[in-house]
Formats: sequence, structure tokens, C-alpha cells
Amino acid sequence: MIERIGRIRLVLFALLFVSLSVLVPVFLSQSLDGYFHVDYGFLSLHTVLYLLGLLVVYFCCDGLRLYYVLRSMGHKIPFWGLVKLVFVNIFFSNITPMATGGGFAQIWYLRRFGVPLGTATAATTLRTFLATACIFGVSPFLLLFLHPFSTSSGGWILSLVFASLGIIYLSLFCLALLKRNWMIFVLHRGLNWLCRAKVIDRARAVSWRSKAVKEIVRFSRGIRRCSRGGADILLSVLCTAVFLMALFSFPFFLLRGTGYPVPYLFSVGLLILTTFIMYFSPTPGGAGFAEGLFGLFFLSSIPSSELVSVIVIWRFLTIYLGMGIGFIFTLTDFFGRRRCDA
Repeated sequence: MIERIGRIRLVLFALLFVSLSVLVPVFLSQSLDGYFHVDYGFLSLHTVLYLLGLLVVYFCCDGLRLYYVLRSMGHKIPFWGLVKLVFVNIFFSNITPMATGGGFAQIWYLRRFGVPLGTATAATTLRTFLATACIFGVSPFLLLFLHPFSTSSGGWILSLVFASLGIIYLSLFCLALLKRNWMIFVLHRGLNWLCRAKVIDRARAVSWRSKAVKEIVRFSRGIRRCSRGGADILLSVLCTAVFLMALFSFPFFLLRGTGYPVPYLFSVGLLILTTFIMYFSPTPGGAGFAEGLFGLFFLSSIPSSELVSVIVIWRFLTIYLGMGIGFIFTLTDFFGRRRCDA
């Protein structure tokens, strides 16, 4: 019954993602032009080639940043497994609020490749931490130096708000990464509360505590081993940086294709701010917020008649394409598993 409820919830989140992804561009188009259209005519052959090359770098570095974290912890997975991890992560991250589902899906797949639960959790957590640390560390400073925020009296206030959110978010990550005893303490208290509330019995609580503590210890050991990974962890940091720069570079090449290029650092800076805000959006994959913020930030840099085209192509390349491939992998594995069980 619980599994069925979980599937229904995922379907509802997926429908919400699709609805917001369609409705917001339609709303923007009708507000600006009076009708909805997507014009691909501005995409020259050179622009298409640039975007395809960027797409390859984007997907490859997305997989390699996790690969090197796992290798620093003493685990390797086959190439095809790495491909699945990339696209399944994109799919589940964008049909769950605040991108919470991607990590859990990757942990499930890593378990199938023989990686212990604690180690898989440590690897995906550290992979996420490296990316968020980059984004959250840069965002407050962008508000101080990036036009039009730098010329606004509210720029300082927004910078302080962004910095506070970033410190809180990253502090929680650091606690999860470094404070093993705190995690065990919270687990102990939580299970005791469930026993007193008669949700679970004492025997089950003891069994769960034993298994969870074992995985928490593995999690902690994985983090320590990764910190001594040397070249592997440096390669993961490098791949994370290249992955983020590829992700943030798509709008620049799209805007360049329109014939209205904006400065590269300006374009990248606005997209970093967009991504930062999307981390806190309650909608699946930031749907609706992403399109709306992009339109708001770039409206002054591109004609309104082409803005919706850029938004749709940007989201297709960075999200929809990967989601589609991830959905195919998920369906293939699901029905394959059903046949095996039968």
C-alpha cells in the first residue's frame, strides 16, 4: 500500500512538473506577444554544434563527478551503470520537490552495483555538497557586483539573505558529513519516540537502530576515506566545476544565436542566481520558478519575441532531454524487474 501511495505521489509530481513547465512559458508568451510560439529559426549550424558539444561535456562531467567520488571510496561501477545514474538522477530530481528524489534514486541504483548503503549515501551526499558549495558560495557576491542588483539599494539586503540561506544549508550538509555521533543521537531519539507513540515495537526499533548505526558508520568511513582520496577527489572537484560551467553556459550560446549576445560572465551570473533560488522552490524540479526567473532576469537582454524560444530550448537541453532518457531507463528497469519477479 505504501509503495502504491509513493508511485501515485510521483505521478502527481510529474504531472505538476509538466503542467508548470508548459503553463509558465505560455503565460510569458501571451503576456509579451499575445500568443504562444517557439521559433527555432535563430539557431544557426554553428550554434547547434556549440550546444551539442556543450551537452556532451555537461552529461559526461555529471557522471564523472560521482565516479571519482566513488573511486576515492574504493568502489568502481561499469560505464553503462554510470550512464544510468546520470539520467535517473535528472529524472527523479525533477519530479520531486527541491530535487530530493535524485539522490535516493542513485543510492538505490548504487546498491544494485554492490555499493553498501552507507557508502552510497556518503558518495551522493558529497557529490551534491561539492556543487551546492560552489553555487551557494558565489551567489551572495554576485548580488553585490552584478547589474542591476549592484545598483539597487536592495542588493545588500538580498546578499545577506542569500548568504544566510547558504550558510544554513551548507551547515546542515557539514553536520551530515562530519558529525556521526549527532546522527546516531537523532536516530536514537527518533526511534524511541516512535516506540512511545506505539508506531513500532521495541524489537523492531532495536533491529532498525542496529542496521542504521552500521550504515552511519559506513557513511562516516566513506567520507573520511574520500578526504584522503588525493587525486580522485581533486578530479571530482574539477569535474564538478566543468559540469557547472557547462550548465550555466547554455543561455550564453542561445543568446549569442539570437544575434543579441550578452557578456559571458553576466549570463553565467544570472543563471547561478536562478539555480540558487530553484534550490528552495517547492515545485518539482523548480518548474515554473526556473522559467519565470529566467524570463525576469533576461528580459532586458533579448527581444521579448524570442525570449520564450530561448527558455524552452534551454530547459529542453538541460532538463527535458535528460529526463526523457532517465524515464526510459526507469521504465525499462521497472518492467524488467517485474518480468524477473514473475
